[in-house]
Amino acid sequence: MDLSTPYDPENVFAKILRGDIPAAVIAETDDTLAFMDAFPQTKGHSLVIPKSQATNLLEIGEAPLAALIAETQRIARAVHRALQPDGIRLMQFNGSAAGQSVFHIHFHILPIWADQAPGPHGQGQADPETLSALAEDIRAAL
Repeated sequence: MDLSTPYDPENVFAKILRGDIPAAVIAETDDTLAFMDAFPQTKGHSLVIPKSQATNLLEIGEAPLAALIAETQRIARAVHRALQPDGIRLMQFNGSAAGQSVFHIHFHILPIWADQAPGPHGQGQADPETLSALAEDIRAAL
């Protein structure tokens, strides 16, 4: 999909927002949803999405983007407090050529430890109970 592909309301994140697919939710606001990545690259790999329909950074309005980035920062701070990583990597992809695989704008928050390389993107589904426990730990740090 390229940068002009229209929004698909059947994408996996739209389904999570509707409650059609379960997720290990960290936090929800009027404008955003934060949850654990089901295919994590690191322990604590989290996602933050807007509730508004936007495929990528070029489509989202200023107000929803402001809410999205503010919530991304809030969740990243909680990830840091809960898991104490050596660093935090933020990632945001736009279009297939850039590595976007879910066409609903989102930010990845990856806790990074100096002695552990992140795994590959989108490989290996995590145990739902493990994700729920991590979400609880991060939620407690908000």
